[in-house]
Amino acid sequence: MAVTILLILAALLGACGIILAAAGAHAAPGAGLDSAADMLLLHAAAMLGGAALAQQGLLWRPLALLALACWIVGAVLFAGDIALRAFAGHRLFAMAAPSGGIILIVGWLALAAAALGAALRG
Repeated sequence: MAVTILLILAALLGACGIILAAAGAHAAPGAGLDSAADMLLLHAAAMLGGAALAQQGLLWRPLALLALACWIVGAVLFAGDIALRAFAGHRLFAMAAPSGGIILIVGWLALAAAALGAALRG
């Protein structure tokens, strides 16, 4: 069930990435929405791959789920802060985008640890 929820969230990240890419091209060119869209799209695809690897047993599931959750939270914080700044003129909260970036890094490190954990267990 957890993987299903994460797959749904990955699809929503992808949809939001496309919306922000379109907004960056038409509604707010030069506002940084392209990087927000890229962050959402990249991590939506990474989540699909991570979920598939976890289902195949190539990642240690607890850390794989942590990595996927980090990617959701981090990408939403990063992109949400940039989008809010572009459309409302203020930040989500102080240091939201950098916090999102740090959470994304933690997610990638968790993925590495999940791969190592699976290799050591198998």
